[in-house]
Amino acid sequence: MRASLDTNVIIHLYMADLQGILFDFFDEGVFIYEQIRNIELENHGQDVLDKVDADIAAGKIEIYTDQKLKEQAVYKIFERNVNENRNLYTAGDLGEVYAISLAQTVGAYSLVTDDTKQGGPYMSLLQFEDDIMPFTFADVLILRYLIGLADENQTVNDFNTINSASDLKWTFRSQVSKFIKRFFKDPYRQEDTRWIQKLAGDYGVMIKSKLASLSKLI
Repeated sequence: MRASLDTNVIIHLYMADLQGILFDFFDEGVFIYEQIRNIELENHGQDVLDKVDADIAAGKIEIYTDQKLKEQAVYKIFERNVNENRNLYTAGDLGEVYAISLAQTVGAYSLVTDDTKQGGPYMSLLQFEDDIMPFTFADVLILRYLIGLADENQTVNDFNTINSASDLKWTFRSQVSKFIKRFFKDPYRQEDTRWIQKLAGDYGVMIKSKLASLSKLI
């Protein structure tokens, strides 16, 4: 899987020094638009910027510049996506607009964002007819656990570390409940249920059993 990253999730994972989760799970690559590095992280993520830059230099994060988009002959598509998305989100969500637009332009299937407010990118993408799958860092932790890249204890510990490092005041129980509602009990999109069923088939996973085991720890 490939993923476009929003500013907030970069900060949250790097503050906890658990950014490696992104590279392990999204093994086909993670990328950001240059504005997120040069403006959003400069303004809001100074504490993690050196680590982010080191991973960019190491090729773990790919930066898309306007020039790179032009060289790939998709800049006009990106520009159109940005203009359309700016009509859907507030001016304060410009980083999210760029992250979503980049995912749409270069064919990423995933957007990782911790902005779950109503009208924000996560909730909006769940309600739009869009090919982009939004995930929070908690979703990624749960999915990583389901496909066998981490056990229950590591999953809970990593959630607590990220939650504490950024003072998010989330609870893992509520995040697991939201995950179950999204994919099983009351999905916004039927394609999400089909997606998780395919994941279970691909990895030979009994998802409900694994989620029950995880829930015992929280």
